[in-house]
Amino acid sequence: MVTADPRLLVRRPGSAGHLDAFRRRLGGGDLGAVPVVVGLAAIWGVFQTLNPAFLSAQNLSNIAVAMVATGMMSVGVTFVLLLGEIDLSVGSVSGVGGALFALLAVTHGVDEWVALVCAVATGAIIGAVHGVVFARLGAPAFAVTLAGLLFWNGLMLRLLGSNGTINIDSEGVVGALTTHYFSDVAAAHGLATLAVVGYGAAALRDTRRRIAAGIPARSPGEIALRTGLLACVAYAAATVLNQYKGLPLATALFLAVLVTMDFLLRRTAYGRKVTALGGGVEASRRAGVDVAAVRVSVFALSGFFAAVGGLFWASKIAAANQSAGSGDLLMNVIAAAVIGGTSLFGGRGRVWNALLGVMVITSIQYGLALQGVGAPVQYMITGGVLLATVVLDSATRRSRRTAGRG
Repeated sequence: MVTADPRLLVRRPGSAGHLDAFRRRLGGGDLGAVPVVVGLAAIWGVFQTLNPAFLSAQNLSNIAVAMVATGMMSVGVTFVLLLGEIDLSVGSVSGVGGALFALLAVTHGVDEWVALVCAVATGAIIGAVHGVVFARLGAPAFAVTLAGLLFWNGLMLRLLGSNGTINIDSEGVVGALTTHYFSDVAAAHGLATLAVVGYGAAALRDTRRRIAAGIPARSPGEIALRTGLLACVAYAAATVLNQYKGLPLATALFLAVLVTMDFLLRRTAYGRKVTALGGGVEASRRAGVDVAAVRVSVFALSGFFAAVGGLFWASKIAAANQSAGSGDLLMNVIAAAVIGGTSLFGGRGRVWNALLGVMVITSIQYGLALQGVGAPVQYMITGGVLLATVVLDSATRRSRRTAGRG
């Protein structure tokens, strides 16, 4: 049997070991997703107290669909933030994606699937151009993407033409993204079962590999507890969705993207390079990481998901118009990633942070709308939540550095 390296900080078995590990993480400022989960529960509790319709099946189902467009864009922004950089162009790029799809599919009669591929490919190319100017020419990402915000917004207006709006087929490929529901009750519960079984199997496989390598691993009891908690959340969500129209196609696609990108970030060499680059550029370069290539690819990913989000946005309003990508969209996209737990300083964050953050923002918007509160107050409250999150992120970073962990 392989024994653990005594230099590793090994957690003691049992509940005492969990408490010790929790104290160490607390002392190091690593709170994980706990603050945002507690905050989300508080937001839901307050709005449910103010209006019993907030936690109704219809409202929760609407939130599950409405958050997807912003959430998709936040997935790409999460990768950029992991580098310690920022992408201010995602709103405008999303508008270009929706406008290009509508122009090709509606105005020029191109097959919708071909138009869809052209739209997302254009988003990826735009992101790659930003990445090349930033990584190869040395221009600050802030300035590059700020210029992109203006340039691509102008291109979107040019594509939409003098009318400023192109309606899309609500029954078409893009139109169905936010309008199609799997009404069979087996769909939502089947997805919940797949998630629970998949998580349990992956956790057991990971535990066997860690034991074989002689490093600390989760106990069977801890895996069973985590799987049980996931099962409670997954089946409760499936039951709620089935009480309205069923499983939304948009939500199912968003979850599939989160699982895929989480695997890419945590289980592949590429994902480890992205995280390492955010922790230290020079150290990564000395370790053999092609810094420029990774940076270009990350901005290409951001542009790709911006265009995907633009298609979901166009599907939601059944049109591509001049309001796409404007207003508070950019702020919400970045806020979703940061509120969910991704650090603005780079090197720390997970793809699932985008889900948690966008749930917080969308819940605030829908809760205030039910109370009849206008957009100005919604902006102020969302800005306040973002400021509190940034302050917490800064305090966490300071604590980690004090504890010698960051």
